[in-house]
Formats: sequence, C-alpha cells, structure tokens
Amino acid sequence: MEQYLIFVFVFGYILITVEHLIKVDKTAIALYIGVIAWVVFIFGSGGHSEEVAEHLQLHLGSTSEILFFLMGAMTIIELIDIHQGFNVITNRIQTTDRRALLWMICMLTFFLSALLDNLTTSIVMISLLRKLIDDKEEMKFYAGMVIISSNAGGAWSPIGDITTTMLWIGGQISAVSIMKNLFIPSLICLVVPLSIISITFRGTLHRRGQNIGKAMKKEKIKGSKRMLFTGIGALVFVPIFKTVTHLPPYMGMLLGLSMVWVLSEVIHFNKDAEAKKPYTAVYALSKIDASSVLFFLGILLAVGALEASHTLTNLASAMNESIGNLNAIIILMGILSSIVDNVPLVAASMGMYSISDFPMDDYLWQFIAYCAGTGGSILIIGSASGVAVMGMVKIDFFWYIKKISLYALVGYLSGAIYFLAMESFF
Repeated sequence: MEQYLIFVFVFGYILITVEHLIKVDKTAIALYIGVIAWVVFIFGSGGHSEEVAEHLQLHLGSTSEILFFLMGAMTIIELIDIHQGFNVITNRIQTTDRRALLWMICMLTFFLSALLDNLTTSIVMISLLRKLIDDKEEMKFYAGMVIISSNAGGAWSPIGDITTTMLWIGGQISAVSIMKNLFIPSLICLVVPLSIISITFRGTLHRRGQNIGKAMKKEKIKGSKRMLFTGIGALVFVPIFKTVTHLPPYMGMLLGLSMVWVLSEVIHFNKDAEAKKPYTAVYALSKIDASSVLFFLGILLAVGALEASHTLTNLASAMNESIGNLNAIIILMGILSSIVDNVPLVAASMGMYSISDFPMDDYLWQFIAYCAGTGGSILIIGSASGVAVMGMVKIDFFWYIKKISLYALVGYLSGAIYFLAMESFF
C-alpha cells in the first residue's frame, strides 16, 4: 500500500510542478491527490475502514483548524486592504532603490513573522508589496524573498512557525531557549542570501505612482490607520489568546476577525447598505483567494494519508538506520520538508526520539526546529507561507527553482553550519 500512496503523491506533485504545461489548475490536482490518497489507504487497510475513517476525521479536524486560521487571516488582511490600511505604511516608504527596499521588506518580514507567524506575515507582506510594485517579474522576486524571510523569522519564535509551536507545546523546547539559540542562525539564513543578492541587485525601482497629499486625505476618510492598527493588533492578539485560554489559534483568529468586522461597521455606520457594501467583511470574504485555500486543503489531505499510514514515520526510521548521524538526518529532514509538509516530519521526529534521551532544550530539538522551519523555503511548496504566496502572486514552480531556490539553500546551510559550530565549540 505504501508504494501506491507514494506513487499517487509523487505523480500528483509532478503534475502540480508542470501546471503551466498541462494547463490544468494545480488546485484541481491537489484536491484529486488528496482524495485518491485516502481511497488508496482505505482499500489497502485490510478491512479496517472504520479505523481509516477515524484517521480521516482526525486529520480533517487539524486541517480545518489551519484552513479557518488561513481564511480568518486572509479576511482581516482584505478588510485592511479595502480600507487602504496598508497605504499607511507604503505612503511612508519613499525609497526607489531596489536594494534598499529589498532589505527593508525582508527585515520587516523577518521580525513580523516572529510576532505573528510566517503564514500570516507572508499574506500581510504580499498585500503590502502590491501597493509598491507594479512590475510582475519584480513582484515575483520580492515575493520569493518574503518566503525566505518569513520562514527564517518564524523558526526562532515559539509562535512563529507551526512546527516550532508543536515542539514548544510538546515540552521539547522552551520559549526563552529557542529564541536565544536560534535567533542568530535564523538571521544568518536570511542575511547570507540577501548579501549575495545585494552584489548585483541594483538600480531604481519603478514604483506605482502616488500623490502623497491625496493619499493622506484618503487615510482619514477611510479610517485607514484605525483599520491597520486594529487588524495588526488582532493578528498579534492570536498567540496571546492561545496562551491565556489554551484554545486553538484559529479561535483567536476568528475573535480577531469579529473585532475588525465590528470596527468596519462602526467606521461606515452612517452610510446606506449600498455604499457600505464594498467595505464589509462579507465583501472581503468574496475577495479572498479561495483557490489557494482549496489547494492547501488538497495538499494537507494527501500528507495526512501519508502520515496516518505511517509512511512518513517509516521513512524517518529508514533514514535513521541507513544514515546514523543525527545532524545529517536533521539537515536532510529540513531539505525533505521542502518537498512534503514539515508538520508530519516534525511529528515523526518527536515519535522517533524520546524526551527522556533528549530532554527539553537539547540541541537536537532546537536543530529540528531550525531545519524544519527554514528548509521549506528551498521549494515554493515546502511551507505554508510558500503555498500561500504561490497562490497570491501566481509564482510558477520552476521560476522559483531558477530564481530563488539556490539562495534559500545557501541561507539554510549557512545557518545550520553556524548552529552546529556553536554547539561543537561552545
């Protein structure tokens, strides 16, 4: 059964990568392999269909949490965008130097993703970039660097990446330790590729035209500042909500959405229904990229089948037996996370290595957090932020490999080498 599941996933993965050649939308392919993987699993279960159905319900529950979180974040971002809230930032970014803007965007993404999470931050930054850049090819390059920046920033924070959060909740790492030990490796993961790019990345950016006077006036009329700060505050509130209530993050996101929704109603309280319509949350929901959400659903369903059938666990065990060296295994795991979702890989590693053998804050858990968090940047479908950006900016899989992947790999290995050097000598 495992070989058939692997075949379905790999075959579907290949079709997704050549979407531009076969002219079939990647979302349709992702949904197809997501369902077919579970069909193969249930027929190969040897009559344990009820057990497989329970696995499906379990994975659908965890997948739904991610999708609700994503939809809530997207809707908040759209509400901010409708009220031109991001113009509050873009109106104050006056540089036309391509290199200066690249560093500004990447460092902002790096720190913001540690506060929020890499997925939400990617959505925010792409929305911001749309206000600054009108050249499609230029936009793709900046978006690719946003993926590297958001994943690097999310790796050193306990709430910045879902895999780091898993290790934090599981007791493998503590918040202070992960921030102290992974901040510099994560920063290196970003700064090294940025420095290489800066050697040749010069010139003047062709920005979208703007009239500063009119822009400032629009900020007041549309309540842009209020919507921006309330929206960002709602996103920042999510990890606080989770810490205080111990409820899943999507609950905090939905609460944040409700607060932003109420604010949008208050801002346009005196308008009639027709004039208010373009500023409502209902209208914002109609504007979110539903195709990206469904693509995410298909991929997560397929990965769920691989996890439930223990295919990924067996793969991790096989790596342990054949390679032996823990550092090499974890580095390969990070590279592998650029092909399949890093969540089941980290879950498998948590099952492979006992916390009694590797106690809290052992270097093994921290290295897993770094590699799983940043390795997904090597391919565009290797992380939630990559998948979201792929849908929002319509980045081609092979374009990303040609333009961004090598930078991501160099940054990933640079941070890993620094981490291991510090561990060995200090």
